[in-house]
Amino acid sequence: MRVLKVLGIETSCDETAAAVVTSDSLVLSDVVKSQIAIHALYGGVVPEIASRDHARAIVPVVREALDRAGTRLADLDGIAVTCRPGLSGALLVGLQAAKGLAWSTGKPLIGVDHLVGHLLAVFLRRGAEAPAGPAYPFIGLLVSGGHTALYRVEGPALTDVRELGATRDDAAGEAFDKVAKLLGLGYPGGPVVDRRAALGDATRARDVVPTSMARRDSLEFSFSGIKTAVARHVANRPEPMSDDDINDLCAAFQGTVVDALVRKTMRAAELEGLTRVVVSGGVAANRGLRERMTSAGAKRGIQVFIPPFASCTDNAAMIAYVGALRLAAGERDGLDLAPSTRTALLRVTRKGGGARASREHDHPRK
Repeated sequence: MRVLKVLGIETSCDETAAAVVTSDSLVLSDVVKSQIAIHALYGGVVPEIASRDHARAIVPVVREALDRAGTRLADLDGIAVTCRPGLSGALLVGLQAAKGLAWSTGKPLIGVDHLVGHLLAVFLRRGAEAPAGPAYPFIGLLVSGGHTALYRVEGPALTDVRELGATRDDAAGEAFDKVAKLLGLGYPGGPVVDRRAALGDATRARDVVPTSMARRDSLEFSFSGIKTAVARHVANRPEPMSDDDINDLCAAFQGTVVDALVRKTMRAAELEGLTRVVVSGGVAANRGLRERMTSAGAKRGIQVFIPPFASCTDNAAMIAYVGALRLAAGERDGLDLAPSTRTALLRVTRKGGGARASREHDHPRK
């Protein structure tokens, strides 16, 4: 089969990105313009500001991606774009740009679900000698600022991905950002908490942070209670926290979150009878998580695949790759493709508290 070359566009949140990738997963270019400096003043992403910056950046970012790949629009086989989930205004900027390119060149338009992009980012080859990704099926842990969920992944199509359990409330990355804000560590919170955790002693703050969703029969997550415990601790202290106190609290917080992610992922692999695990999403760049997940897998005879940092955070290479796979399968979308704030993956985990049915009822096997 002929190798296809696809331009990918990603604007689901606060990165304006474009990339050129082939259907055999080789990354020819990958350009990301981050908005971190813009949103840091507000301690989080402001949707209207994100949309306006995407509109300013999208054309030069696409041009740079084509230039780095040594590719012209005429050389492409298709235009892939994130169409869900994400901030509606931000998605619309990328979608309109992709539609314009598809219409003017006559190239196919392919919409991509952002979550599927993250789950398949492990297959991206950033250099001809990059290692191959895992064989299907595998357990996929997608953990980011907006999403935390476990999936059984049978293949690259939407219908091949089945949710096993997700967060009931905050995503793990969201909890990192909120705790960092409580401690005055700035935005984004994940990288700085990771750095401070490496300097701290979790045992000195273990009583502050409660265990997260310890039930062995559940593959669901909950991180809001951890965040609330940290907020209460900070509010009730009679004097400001020292640097050592902050480091210890970061170590305890990160250790508890990582423990929940690792424990549930290993349990999912056991329940599904699989020996391959993929960790993806922005929080997959966390050093503590990468080390603990790899160690836990080695002890259980489970192969753990974690993409390089560039493939963990939001990027257009993963969008281009999934788009190339869809195009190779004969799929394409019309110019009426609309953005959506919701993923097309079926969600089985209900938000909020309350009793849950048994796992066998909530997560029927194929």
